[in-house]
Amino acid sequence: MTQMLTLIGFGEAGSTFARAAGWEGDARAFDIRPVDFDAAAVRGCASLAEALAGAPSVLSVVTADNSLAVAQEAAALIAPGTFFFDMNSVAPDTKRAAAAAIAASGALYVDVAVMAPVNPSRLATPLLLSGPDAEAGEAALAALGFTNLRIVGDVVGRASTIKMLRSVMYKGVEALTAECLVACERAGVTDEVLGSFGNDWATGADYRLDRMLAHGLRRAAEMAEAAQTLSSLGVSPMLTEGTVGWQQAIGDLAISPVPDGLQAKLGAIIGKMP
Repeated sequence: MTQMLTLIGFGEAGSTFARAAGWEGDARAFDIRPVDFDAAAVRGCASLAEALAGAPSVLSVVTADNSLAVAQEAAALIAPGTFFFDMNSVAPDTKRAAAAAIAASGALYVDVAVMAPVNPSRLATPLLLSGPDAEAGEAALAALGFTNLRIVGDVVGRASTIKMLRSVMYKGVEALTAECLVACERAGVTDEVLGSFGNDWATGADYRLDRMLAHGLRRAAEMAEAAQTLSSLGVSPMLTEGTVGWQQAIGDLAISPVPDGLQAKLGAIIGKMP
């Protein structure tokens, strides 16, 4: 049996990629949380060292706040020549620190930005790649089944910069939606305000709240990295820091399962907010 790759992290992204690709026993996976690896037929490992042994390619798909620590731990274990694909949503400075650790081990680091939700696109999810080994990395990812790859530069951090600055807008709109509609609901004017927007704005609002309820904590960690990105560019992250707060607040409510429909979501949110 040939080991094609190792997945570090087996949340939504890792498990979705594994099921779509059919890597099954050819892939190993490690996660610090209890995970049902059998559902995706991958080989679960009890330690990071076990997962990395003999892997030609490694996909790091962990939370933003764990990204650098995982890369640094992997650097002490990974074999020279191994591809390390950092798919985490973090600031370019964080990626550059991770790249330095991986490069010191002789492995090949590729900055990868995941530019859309992995469902429903799965292996066709758009991925941006950057770094000195991006071209070789593109070929390796294509061999694993990924179909929507684009190299955006030969410098680590360029792909992640694009991702972070895009998230300032997209996830900022999510936070603004929550702030507006929670206030509307408490004031009893939700229908009037939504109606004034036109173009079935309620459908988009329902989707945005859905993402916050399902992934608010993960998004808060990502937006903290986005705020860092803005600061490194000399831009004050005033609104983005508010986005961090709203994503964290909605995630902390731990509403599961996520209710269907906008009104049900707003009711659940307001019912659990202080």
